[in-house]
Amino acid sequence: MIDQPMTPNATSTTPQVAIIGGGPTGLMAAEVLALAGIKVDLFDAMPSVGRKFLLAGVGGMNITHSEAKAAFIQRYAERSDEIGQLLEAFDADALRNWIHELGIETFVGTSGRVFPTDMKAAPLLRAWLKRLREHNVSIHTRHRWLGWTNDGQLRMKNTEGEFQCSPDATLLALGGASWSRLGSDGAWVELLQNRGIEISPLQPSNCGFEVAAWSPFLQDKFAGAPLKNVSLNLAGDAPRQGEFVLTAKGIEGSLVYALSAKIRQQINQHGSATIYLDLLPHNDIASLETALGKPRGSHSMAKHLHRQANIDGVKSALLRERVAAEAFHDPARLAQAIKALPITLVRARPLDEAISTAGGVPFAELDRQLMLNKLPGVFCAGEMLDWEAPTGGYLLTACFASGRQAGLGMLDWLAGPCSK
Repeated sequence: MIDQPMTPNATSTTPQVAIIGGGPTGLMAAEVLALAGIKVDLFDAMPSVGRKFLLAGVGGMNITHSEAKAAFIQRYAERSDEIGQLLEAFDADALRNWIHELGIETFVGTSGRVFPTDMKAAPLLRAWLKRLREHNVSIHTRHRWLGWTNDGQLRMKNTEGEFQCSPDATLLALGGASWSRLGSDGAWVELLQNRGIEISPLQPSNCGFEVAAWSPFLQDKFAGAPLKNVSLNLAGDAPRQGEFVLTAKGIEGSLVYALSAKIRQQINQHGSATIYLDLLPHNDIASLETALGKPRGSHSMAKHLHRQANIDGVKSALLRERVAAEAFHDPARLAQAIKALPITLVRARPLDEAISTAGGVPFAELDRQLMLNKLPGVFCAGEMLDWEAPTGGYLLTACFASGRQAGLGMLDWLAGPCSK
């Protein structure tokens, strides 16, 4: 049971659970349990819950994606089997229906991404918290989990000091280790390792990458400049179109994030990764070579590039940065560079800057209901599990689905070994 000061009725025989972490994963598990009549105490170290969820919605709350289910599941790459099992029970359509039940309407954008009609996260979170409180979920903010005592109790700390909890079941929904200022600091890794749980190293996902060095000119003039209507690919892969941003040390943005897992893997294996940038994905190389081969007369090369290929600004500067001077006088070489400009990346940006985290608790450490094999009654879900996904609603969808599965798993545990 949850010890005082958390439990208003210490004599109650109603099972009680502790959920550590107040993001979408923990809140979804809390709802599943509370609707089944379980007393839920949810703890979060921050002054309020859902902080990363709210920040993710600042530019428009991308809640999920309308992509066909089979393709959707493949977005989880090496973990598509494990995440696919979670999505069989609670997929993108089920998530949208759940949001609609909260009184929040959604729409599908031109990219296939799904958003609340008002594009905001706050109204959704408010409606959700209202429902949870109506079902007697107790939310305790500024409560940090410190691990376990020698006899297996949860160690907690709030503004008044440390205390212990003895719940009938516990869910750890602590996120990864990105955006630590919002609560996901990865401190749980050592706490679980101390209990014999294997942890796959946490790594940045959906992140920017650094080059060895840009020239001072490129840094001073074009750091922060977007490259739009371009495509990127790694050798052997199909190119992806979109946009990204040149930074003072490298590149970042949605197009880079889509390739981040493969880029990171190549850097881990080889020390660097080379991507190929197509500055004009809608122009074929033969036509481009013909256009560049036209006489430029008294025009400068910069003017020639602008007139014949509509290349200027940051695109022109990046060409100058990466292409030998003599290539500008050879239309074939220049066209080839425009269509496949190599950029070598040497490291990911720091973990705390990443949108999400790869690595975490391996699925091999869990049963099908997300309970730790070595710690009966302790469940894990959400981003702290060893999986990753691109942006576009895939991250949130899997967090919701895993929270739901963990909640159902806890119900089964409470009705089984825990109740005997």
